[in-house]
Amino acid sequence: MVHQMMPTNKAPAPRASSTSHVMRIPRLLPAHPHRLSPPAATARRGSLAAPLSVLALLASCAQAPRTPAPAPEETTAPPAVVVAPPPPGTLQRNRSRWIPARFDELPGWQQDRSSELWPALRQGCERPAAGWAAVCAQVRSTNPADDQEVREFLQARLQVYRVESPEGEANGLITGYFEPLIAASRRANPYRRVPLHAAPADLEQRKPYWTREQLESLPAAQAAMRGREIAWVTDPLDALILQIQGSGRLLISEPDGSERLVRLAFAGHNGHPYKSVGRWLLDQGELRPGEATWPGIKEWARRNPKRVQEMLWQNPRTVFFREEPLPDPRVGPKGAQAVPLTPGRSIAVDPQSVPYGTPVWLDTTEPLSSRPLQRLVMAQDTGSAIVGAVRADFFWGWGDEAEAQAGRMKQGLRAWVLWPR
Repeated sequence: MVHQMMPTNKAPAPRASSTSHVMRIPRLLPAHPHRLSPPAATARRGSLAAPLSVLALLASCAQAPRTPAPAPEETTAPPAVVVAPPPPGTLQRNRSRWIPARFDELPGWQQDRSSELWPALRQGCERPAAGWAAVCAQVRSTNPADDQEVREFLQARLQVYRVESPEGEANGLITGYFEPLIAASRRANPYRRVPLHAAPADLEQRKPYWTREQLESLPAAQAAMRGREIAWVTDPLDALILQIQGSGRLLISEPDGSERLVRLAFAGHNGHPYKSVGRWLLDQGELRPGEATWPGIKEWARRNPKRVQEMLWQNPRTVFFREEPLPDPRVGPKGAQAVPLTPGRSIAVDPQSVPYGTPVWLDTTEPLSSRPLQRLVMAQDTGSAIVGAVRADFFWGWGDEAEAQAGRMKQGLRAWVLWPR
């Protein structure tokens, strides 16, 4: 799924879950010096230089001689910054460069439960990246017995590269996302009045579409959405988190009294930029730095129920959904690679830095903890806030624990990729 970043106190990293398909999080310019080319600029300076020198000469003839001014002190120009060329074997991507490395450079490589990666790797091989066809054919025909066999398989076929920015920066940021699980009703009732909508019929004809505020306040916008309700939930923050993450699970109460577990998948948005409500709360002084996590935002809403709508309207983007069956609750939502995500073994990346279907070694820590989080994962998703070389969004899965971990995750990151030799 394509998703937005969880609403936290962070600005988008040099960049991205719309979370657009699986639910992640928020997250969350220049002048134009090229308008005057250097030759033109030089010509203009030259055209002024001659008249000014003549005027200076005429002025000197009309005045008495002066004591010469002291010569200016000599200054030494600062040395030019020399960027060392990347080492041989470096691979250049649009937003990153990959520096050759070794498996024994991966922190914690021998301690990872590498066999847990295998299902995610097989999922990725359903839609292999360019250059992966031969390795993926072997993946599909191999059943490693344990972690060591997985490591030996990968070491024999893949090369390690350290991921850096084009300027050589190897430190980045990792955040987290999850798939919400929310109770809903097929019809509105006094307890469930917040609708989740399918894409309106005129979405493609009106760009951008109505903002979030307009959809909730203008009669014409409300008329366009009438009949597009998929289900109704109790809390407007539940609807917001589904939209931020881009998808989710609904336990729907049907009119006949039965309950059904379904998935809401991303089906488009209204074309307006995503604005973090966490950032707005910080700017308003309603939360302190470090409090603009998803749990912190929910607590603020509980204390300020009359201002919840004001907060929600700060984000003009609205996401639309489509309902999908969920025959196997153990299967995650599909990411941008169009394969199901695996909790704890799938990440969202900037595909211009790391292609979908690439194994990535993470070196980071767990949320609110100094315990290392060092493991092999698959790049299988993206998000609007996930932009840049060393940038990832970690898929935690679904349920309360996944929500708690994803809502608090914002750690430093180093990353390596594994690529066919």
